[in-house]
Amino acid sequence: MNQPIFSVSQVNAYIKQMFQRDDRLRYLAVKGEVSNCKYHSSGHLYFTVKDKMGQLACVMFAGACRNMTFRLQEGQSVIVYGSMQVYERDGKYQLYAEVIEKDGVGQLFEQIEELKKRLAAEGLFDAERKKPIPAYAWRVGIVTAQTGAALRDIVQIAGRRNPYVQLVLQPAQVQGEAAPDSIARAIRKLDNENIDVMIIGRGGGSAEDLMAFNTEVVVRAVAECHTPVISAVGHETDVALTDFAADLRAPTPSAAAELAVFEYRVLAESLAAFHTDLTFAMCRKIEAARTKAEALGEKLLRVGPAGALKTKKVQLIYAGERLETAMKGHMVRNKHRLELLAGRLHAVSPAARLSGGYAFVTGKANRPLVTIAQVKPKDTVHISLADGDFTAEVQQVNHQQ
Repeated sequence: MNQPIFSVSQVNAYIKQMFQRDDRLRYLAVKGEVSNCKYHSSGHLYFTVKDKMGQLACVMFAGACRNMTFRLQEGQSVIVYGSMQVYERDGKYQLYAEVIEKDGVGQLFEQIEELKKRLAAEGLFDAERKKPIPAYAWRVGIVTAQTGAALRDIVQIAGRRNPYVQLVLQPAQVQGEAAPDSIARAIRKLDNENIDVMIIGRGGGSAEDLMAFNTEVVVRAVAECHTPVISAVGHETDVALTDFAADLRAPTPSAAAELAVFEYRVLAESLAAFHTDLTFAMCRKIEAARTKAEALGEKLLRVGPAGALKTKKVQLIYAGERLETAMKGHMVRNKHRLELLAGRLHAVSPAARLSGGYAFVTGKANRPLVTIAQVKPKDTVHISLADGDFTAEVQQVNHQQ
């Protein structure tokens, strides 16, 4: 191919010249939201401006930064004045900012922040003011547009979770100049409708679309509400002042319905489980009471007249048996003892000795003779043998040597 070949630097230089020759790129104004904002230690400012469709890299040198009257922050809506140029080394085009102004939305953001600080100082956002959201709400109030997607989402989710919950709609204008007063009136009116919880909000939109929920009249109406309030404004990333004043913030209207309406199926299952547990507990208590009653009945029979008489009769029978056993044992023991004593007595009795060839000799006054000194010749003695006795006269007394 005879097509010329260029280096990367030649291409980048050519593109840079194209940018410089285009009058529309020499000085232009770009509107967008700030992101990736970084203040460099050199004093330069690097950031990006973006919208829903794209983003543009920007740089502001230290000299231009010194002329700014405010500090650039994430999320601010600004208008950047400068020129589009190509940074040849990186082959990257970016907007070289010379002047940065706050956009109307940025000013609106500042107004909201000032109102937020003032109301917070009054204590409208204090945690002590928050009311608990009822776990089982049967009447749910809704403040939103009658034809908006938010209402359809809430009705659909509430019907799915609990078809028995009553939804009370107080329609309000949620966008435009008349929206703040319309929303505040709807909140105050619904607060008197004897509802359990209130949902206020709308679907997503621009900052201007959501502005009604950042106004003082609406925030105060929410803070003064006696009914617990759930604020559900826009999408999850959107934050309104009503979120701070409400008792609970929901990221979306659908989420608010989830928080406000309890799931009937779960409640029914819980009640069934409670019923089973209660029935089981009652059966256990009844059985325990029956057992106790039977024990008390038996005790009553024991301590009553009939029971006491029966007990005494049984005790008397047992006592008689024990007495008879004791008497028999006592008699046997005494019989054995008597036989033993009789044997001992027989062994030492005179009769037993006499039968062994011994004699029992008595002298005067029938006194037993135990020594030869008690007699003398010519004395009369009485001698008893085993089969009789006789009287004899002492002929001679012989003393042992």
